[in-house]
Amino acid sequence: MWAVAGERGLEALIYLCGISAIVFVLGIFFFVFKEAFPVLVHGKFSLSQFLFSEQWYPTSEINKRYGVLAMIAGTFSVTALAMLLAVPFGLGAAIYISEFCGPKLKETLKIVIELLAAIPSVVWGFVGLTVMSRLIVQYTGAPVGVNILNGGIILALMSVPIIVSIGEDALKAVPDSYREAGVALGATRWQLVWRVLLPAAKNGLLAAVLLGVGRAVGETMAVLMATGHAIHIPHSILDSVRTLTANIAAELGEAPEGSDHYRVLFLTGVLLFTITFVVNLAADFFVRGIRRK
Repeated sequence: MWAVAGERGLEALIYLCGISAIVFVLGIFFFVFKEAFPVLVHGKFSLSQFLFSEQWYPTSEINKRYGVLAMIAGTFSVTALAMLLAVPFGLGAAIYISEFCGPKLKETLKIVIELLAAIPSVVWGFVGLTVMSRLIVQYTGAPVGVNILNGGIILALMSVPIIVSIGEDALKAVPDSYREAGVALGATRWQLVWRVLLPAAKNGLLAAVLLGVGRAVGETMAVLMATGHAIHIPHSILDSVRTLTANIAAELGEAPEGSDHYRVLFLTGVLLFTITFVVNLAADFFVRGIRRK
């Protein structure tokens, strides 16, 4: 009787934990949207100008303009460059640690990767501001070293530990019988990885990449310090940009509570929430399509 009651209590606790995650996400979205909603019904605010204008002048006395198109472009450009660098290195490192690495070297590499993941984002920002910026100016001839390239490299270094950890777990979750069957058929180690392990672990590897994208999109301090914080649509990876998260971090503390500027910054948070939701939803549809095949 006590065993049955304990089992039911444990099931209820697990169910409550699962429901609480949904409640917390909905609660965060409700709070952010509640703060942003008054500006949406404001007669002078234009949602189309907010989404499709690159003019951001929230403190103008004559004509206040709230356009985030340049910041959307900056966010996507920095994130895209970061993932272009982080995904090959992250997945490659995960494959090496999982399938090719010896026990002692594996433990050493895992400790180093965990240490990289533990470095605060503000420290990465200082690295980008003081070290990477000088190297970029020296080797590219850019007028300033805080730009998309700087931010992309820093975000890639911050995303790689997550991709490596989750990717290695996904590869280790593939049953050993798959490996044994591949070896029995005469597959080389690379053929085993390419033909057997990667298809079998594709859902977990996709989750690793998405977590890396989420880290890059949501990062604040590092991109605030490494990208130059300039509001314009970039045309080169050597251009300075401002991201949505950096803009919120830089201006929310100075915006008067309840003002249009304050509300628009929360609306920017809603936009970030929506972007993240769309990315995850698209990935879910992608995974479901793969499973059907």
